[in-house]
Amino acid sequence: MSGNNGGKMATIRKLKSGRWQVLIRKSNHKAIYKTFIEKAVARKWAREVETQIEKDVYTDYGNAETITIQDLIIKYRDDIVPDHKAKKSTTHKLNKLMRYPVASQFLLRLRSSHVYQMQKKMKQEGLAPKTINTYVQLLVQIWNTAKKIWSINLPPQSPFELVTLEKVDNERDRVLTPDEYSLLLKKAEQSNLHILRDFIEFLYCTGARYSEAIGLLRDNVDFDNKLATFMDTKNGEDRTIPLADNVIDILKRYPFGETFFKFRSYDSYKFYFQQACRKAEIEDFRSHDLRACFITNCLLNGMQESEVAEISGHKDFRSLARYTRMKPEDLREKVNNVINLKKAQ
Repeated sequence: MSGNNGGKMATIRKLKSGRWQVLIRKSNHKAIYKTFIEKAVARKWAREVETQIEKDVYTDYGNAETITIQDLIIKYRDDIVPDHKAKKSTTHKLNKLMRYPVASQFLLRLRSSHVYQMQKKMKQEGLAPKTINTYVQLLVQIWNTAKKIWSINLPPQSPFELVTLEKVDNERDRVLTPDEYSLLLKKAEQSNLHILRDFIEFLYCTGARYSEAIGLLRDNVDFDNKLATFMDTKNGEDRTIPLADNVIDILKRYPFGETFFKFRSYDSYKFYFQQACRKAEIEDFRSHDLRACFITNCLLNGMQESEVAEISGHKDFRSLARYTRMKPEDLREKVNNVINLKKAQ
């Protein structure tokens, strides 16, 4: 059964399956097809599309109707991520995203409520607010890539525009006391991960990021001048730092291979690091806090901010200050020195 609406663009016909198919043709427009269960719904949709075409406001979302978020995630992972600096961690996040119900949603049916459900589930799993935001922002990046680079027609308003990110408190004041540091090294030395102690000491004494330490090439260490160069760091630049004698000794203990430190994965290292912290009864301390320990110790020992930033790779003091965790009691001796100096004058 076919129906032609007298000079209109739409044709409606009944298929053998019992469904109703709408075909809309107009010059300078690609033919538009859509199938419905009820004829009345088919007619209503045809009228709406015809009106939009006449007003030149119609957008064909046909190529998005059968695509799911998971389809985009896979394409993004396989086509875009290989060129990323953090491709391993991003791939891990994308694979994790596909385990949430939001990934099964078709693009045109994605709602902000689906994203909120994902956020709620991640909270229940104990993920930190900053980590949850990273996943949401990754979905936003994929959505924008689909629209701008892959030319997939998507609604003008992204469902992510209605999503509120988690409130993040980045302020941390955790650094190790000398006793805590000694105990952590002792417990790390007893770990089944035999390089754990040396790796912790390396991070503590260089302020290096995890990725910089495991990526440090043997060819980029000058043992004679006690210098190491981290290549293509987080800010996109190479960075050369001086090495203390104990750090030189650590590196010499690993004489084989292109790099010095090797882990199966960051998660593997994180497991053993947290295990050592638990055994040392050290609470609320992360591996990245070792970088803050180094920066704080440098400043407490009289190094200038510019000198510390040169080693840590921070571009401005505001960024450096996030890792500076001095407490009033740390400055007590310096204040006394100032008072004693004034008395002597």
